[in-house]
Amino acid sequence: MQAIVYDTYGSPDVLRFADLPRPVAKANEVLIRISATTVNRTDCGVRSGEPWIVRLFSGIVRPKYKILGNELAGEVAAVGADVTAFKVGDQVCGYTGDGLGAHAEYICLPDDAALVLAPSELPPEQACTIWDGPWLALACLRKAKVGRGTQLLIYGASGSIGSSAVQLAKHLGAHVTAVCASKNLELVKALGADEVVDYTQTDFTQLGRTFDVVLDAVGKSTFGACKRLVKPAGLYMSTDLGPWWQNPLLEAWTGIVGGKKAKLAIPDMKRVREDLQLIKQLFETKQLRPVIDRTYPFAQIVEAHRYVETEQKTGSVVIVL
Repeated sequence: MQAIVYDTYGSPDVLRFADLPRPVAKANEVLIRISATTVNRTDCGVRSGEPWIVRLFSGIVRPKYKILGNELAGEVAAVGADVTAFKVGDQVCGYTGDGLGAHAEYICLPDDAALVLAPSELPPEQACTIWDGPWLALACLRKAKVGRGTQLLIYGASGSIGSSAVQLAKHLGAHVTAVCASKNLELVKALGADEVVDYTQTDFTQLGRTFDVVLDAVGKSTFGACKRLVKPAGLYMSTDLGPWWQNPLLEAWTGIVGGKKAKLAIPDMKRVREDLQLIKQLFETKQLRPVIDRTYPFAQIVEAHRYVETEQKTGSVVIVL
């Protein structure tokens, strides 16, 4: 099979095509012929080995997992002897887990992995996007206890996580103020935002208003910069470790001292399949919609990495095999 591999940390130029043996499903595994995948912030961070802390999971000196990619949509090509949840020909989508591996023509996953039957109305290039952004957005909103009447500001509202957070927050009944660049204002309004702020024209940290929750969906701001936006008993939530890995430390510190809290979004792996089923249902009932910026053929995956690293993408960047 064809796969994109890398042997050392670095720029997108470390990626290369390789011919690898097609994997064979074990008794509890399904073999998936991948139709579409994505390139996201996780892929770029793991590939570059930055911030350095990612190497604790991906390999200190060199990459432990040679194939990137954590989102996929495809068709079940074979099933192991003990598999009952899926059959050959099923159209599926989901998340590969810590081992990544979706930037390839085939992958084997356990039948209890974060894998579901794909929503029937979504083609693979859309179905592959329903995992990373929506799941992380759901984790943020759940940890922040966002619900009916919550005053929520989302910075980076047009990215994969942010665009999902806008839609999920409206589903939960929150009042959403969305911050994005001018080119995405109409998109974010269409996703349901109650108010929009163009950060290229207005410093959103100087709005002169406060919110129950401020969600930094792109990890480009800080608790210090956003603190004035947070109500006295409110919360700042980030999807990134922050400068000098400050957000985990701030979560611990503000949990003890002060009224305003800072938290880092960490998904609950114990409910991963439950969350994916919920996200799938929201897509099927049109309460969530995929947002796709660009679609690249498999042969141009290096260009896709370069584009994602500009940090200007809107929604997801899709790779079609």
